[in-house]
Formats: sequence, structure tokens, C-alpha cells
Amino acid sequence: MWIFILIAIVAVTACAILYLAYCWRRTVYADQRKSVRGLLVPLAAVMLFFTAAGLLLNFINAVVVVTHIAVVMLAVEFTAFCLRRCGVRFSSKLQFCSAMLLSAAALGWGWYCDHHVWRTEYSLTTAKNIPDLKILMFADSHVGATFGADGFAKHVEVMKEENADAVFIVGDFVDDDTSKEDMIASCRLMAELKAPYGVYFVLGNHDRGYYGSARRGFSVTELTDELQKNGVTVLKDQIVSAGGINVAGRLDYSVVREQHGTRLSPAELMAKAAPGGYTVVLDHQPVEYDLLGASGADLVLSGHTHGGQLFPLNQVGRMIGAVDRVYGHEKRGAADFIVTSGISNWALKFKTGTRSEYVVINIKGAGGENR
Repeated sequence: MWIFILIAIVAVTACAILYLAYCWRRTVYADQRKSVRGLLVPLAAVMLFFTAAGLLLNFINAVVVVTHIAVVMLAVEFTAFCLRRCGVRFSSKLQFCSAMLLSAAALGWGWYCDHHVWRTEYSLTTAKNIPDLKILMFADSHVGATFGADGFAKHVEVMKEENADAVFIVGDFVDDDTSKEDMIASCRLMAELKAPYGVYFVLGNHDRGYYGSARRGFSVTELTDELQKNGVTVLKDQIVSAGGINVAGRLDYSVVREQHGTRLSPAELMAKAAPGGYTVVLDHQPVEYDLLGASGADLVLSGHTHGGQLFPLNQVGRMIGAVDRVYGHEKRGAADFIVTSGISNWALKFKTGTRSEYVVINIKGAGGENR
């Protein structure tokens, strides 16, 4: 699958570069379209811009930049076409300049949405006899990508102020490029997130790493050991009971999809839950919604998708069946499902289709006030 994705990325990037070179030629070299200069200079200019973006950011972010400019250019061109049908005309230079300005604004906003963290709040109700709960949830910190341990500490300071009853960390705490020093320092920060019902963690696909422990200097076992040293309960296809709620943590779906291993089915996992309790399931990837709902889950929390990441590709994961939801809250039967966009990012430096966040979930139970 990764080979097909790589081929698709290369193909789309090539088309974007050629299209932008065509727009440049039409705007700057309109009177030299058939000359060698009129053909090669625009292409060389776009290739130089792409190379500079790659050196400044990295290859994948250079792809994001040129493809976003191409999409905006197409949108401006279509708008100009519609206006021409209404008798309003714009010069090609005005179209080109407008598209570049809009692209800069879109990418600038995408950069800000990736590097700034918002607070997102949901309010839920349950007929089960539990006290009112305040849950803090975050995922996809990818420490070392958007921020290191020092930057993560600032977000932890903000989240501490929530004084939540329980804290749920739903995978991808670290990344393949996270240093051992940043990993240890970030795990120590978790000791500051005090919660009466505890702090819980499930592994994501990046926590295990794709390139082996030698590259980043620590193993997944060292990661979980450090988290546990700092008061975090790591759940691997396990359920624990705390304050009248069951907290179920699933092994990540990458164990099945990429490592050809196994994990407990929702029914097998939920069979371990204390009867009558309110059950929160932590599952890094938002999959198997119908099975989880049928098995008696009350609330399922996930990350992984980064909220769809980039416009207009936000819903591709759901459309191809890779996930059941890309972002936000959904009610299926008696179960609530919430997917967060995460507080950070993977290799990409832009979120043009969503924004970074941590999540607060207020649950009103039949048992009344908790505090």
C-alpha cells in the first residue's frame, strides 16, 4: 500500500509543478509561449521554489506547499471563468497574484493551526449511575515533531489547570524521530497530571516505531516503563475499574494491519468489564465502531487521523474505509465516539483542514455531582 501512496504523491506533485509552471508561463511569458525561454524558465522557477521549500522544511512539506498552491490556483481560475461568463474579466496577472496571496494566507493559517493548541469541549449524558465526570483527553503529541519536551511542558501546564477526574492519552505520544532525552523528559511531565481516577495510556502506531529502536535510541518497552514510573497506567487489551467507570485500553490496530499480529475483539475485551459500569474504550485508531457499540462500550476515544490534516483531503480516510470517523463526536446507538485532531503532528508542519487541540469531556451521570 505504501508503494501506491508514494507513486500517487509523486504523480500529484509532478502534476502540480507542471500546472504551476504553465500558470507562470501564461502570466509572465505570455508573448514567448513557443520559445525555449518561455517553456523552460517557468518550469525551472517552480522547480527551484520546490527545492528551496524542501531544503527549508522537508520533502513532504514541500509537496504540501506546491499542491496547496496548485489547488488554490485552480480555484481562482475556476472563479475567474465563472465571472467571465457573467461579463466580468480579470487579467491573468491579477489571477496569478490573487492565487499566490490566497495560498500564502492558507498555508500561514495551516502553520498556525498546527503549532497552536486549542481547547475543545464536549458535553455528554448517561443514564448509568455514575457521578458527573470531567475527562481530559489528548493524543498524537509526537514529541520531537512540532515541539520537544520543553514545548510539551507548556501544554501540560495548561492541561493541568483543567483539574480533570481522569486523563486519557490515546496513542502516538512519541515519534520515530523523538530523542531518548525528550522521551524521558516528556514522560516525567505526566507525573504532574494528577487525576483522582488516574492517568491512562494506550499505544499508537508511532509509539512502536517504524524503523527500530536503534534509530531513536529507545524501545517501546522503555517508553511504557518510563510512563509507568510517572504514574501512568498503560493498558494493552486490558480493563481496569476506577471510581465506577471501566477503562478499557486496546492494542493499536497497527498490530493487526501492519505487524500481522492479533488483538482482542471488542466482545472479548468488553467481557472483562465490571457489569453495569460506564465503560470508556481507548483505541488509538477510530475503527470497529459498530462492533464496539454492540459490545457495550459507552464512550470510545481515538486519535490517529490528525483531524483529516489537509484540505481538501479531510475525509479520504473515511471514504476509503481506513477509519470510521475522521474527527469530532458521533453517536451510534447508545455509544458516543470522539476522535481528536491531536495536540501536534507527524512529519507535516501544516493543518489546513483542522487544528491542533486537547479535549475536555464533561459527562453528566445519573449519580449526580462528583465534586
